[in-house]
Amino acid sequence: MKFPQKTGRLARLFFAGLLCVSCGGEEKTVEPAGELVTFQEPHMGTLFTIRVFVGPNRVQSGTQQGTIEDCTLLSRQAFARIAALNGIFSDYLVESELSQLSLAPANQPVPVSDELLDVLLKGQNVSMASDGAFDVTIGPMVRLWRRARKARRLPTEIQITGAKARTGFSNLVIDPAAKTVTKKVENMVLDLGGIAKGYAADEALRIFQEGGFPSTLVAASGDIALGDPPPGRDGWSVGLETLEMAHPGETAFELANAAVSTSGDTQRFLLIDGKRYSHIVDKETGLGLTERIAVSVIAPDATTSDSYATAVSIMGKEKGMQLIEASPGLECRIVTVDEAGKVSEYFSSGFPVKKDSSQQRE
Repeated sequence: MKFPQKTGRLARLFFAGLLCVSCGGEEKTVEPAGELVTFQEPHMGTLFTIRVFVGPNRVQSGTQQGTIEDCTLLSRQAFARIAALNGIFSDYLVESELSQLSLAPANQPVPVSDELLDVLLKGQNVSMASDGAFDVTIGPMVRLWRRARKARRLPTEIQITGAKARTGFSNLVIDPAAKTVTKKVENMVLDLGGIAKGYAADEALRIFQEGGFPSTLVAASGDIALGDPPPGRDGWSVGLETLEMAHPGETAFELANAAVSTSGDTQRFLLIDGKRYSHIVDKETGLGLTERIAVSVIAPDATTSDSYATAVSIMGKEKGMQLIEASPGLECRIVTVDEAGKVSEYFSSGFPVKKDSSQQRE
């Protein structure tokens, strides 16, 4: 099963030995240990997929055991939660809380919701750890690059300089006690594209776990949050693809009670004068990345894996791998493609599967 990749991220899951049966608006997969039920809805510009095991391994929840009907109710709650988070985090919706914060004047503390406060604090932590490679204030550059991609014309140096002047995570002051956020620069624009989907996946997984279904998986394009392993297995089987869509990934491993996110430019890129630019913006240049790189990060939760995958992509192979090795609980696979088309893979010291680097693709 391959998940839609509107964001250009690469990750897929393999469920071997299962028989899939269509059942109305949901998919049921029947196996000896029970039923694997799948729910899907579009949110945040991609397709969210929730897969839940219901069967002999049911967990007592309150006064009743979990059933498919209970699972369906939880799916509605989970998708409603994702939709609500989109209403907070979206930079496309003018009425979203994030957009309203971006429109607020500088040097004025703005009260924010618990959710926005939480995700901004976590984003700032990644910004500090990555020396600003991950930065939620990159909105002016992202918007400039979106326009450039649409016009198929690079932004001017004057435009890039103007956008840079309105960015910088140190210009965002967060007061957890007062639950306020203050922008120190006028016309700052916040962008949560590198963390919001992971956060939403974590929230959906939490709803199912608290509802008595620990063996649940939530996938949002390249961000995958995983609960307890399926019955009789050590983990969910996760397979990672290469940068080239023609070559299916061979790196597979089992993972449970963790998350994995992959960031890459397989689908969303721009060619100008023979040069390839990624949709991922490097704030040092104000342009899309030109290095062919795909990064897969394993972390305790999808909020972390999502944001670190973005940070490592921007930092590059050497600095990015150093960041991962210095961060407890994180593992990483990096795939690069040079100008000759040579594909090389690099793994952090504790990555579940290691393969020989510098694999040549014909």
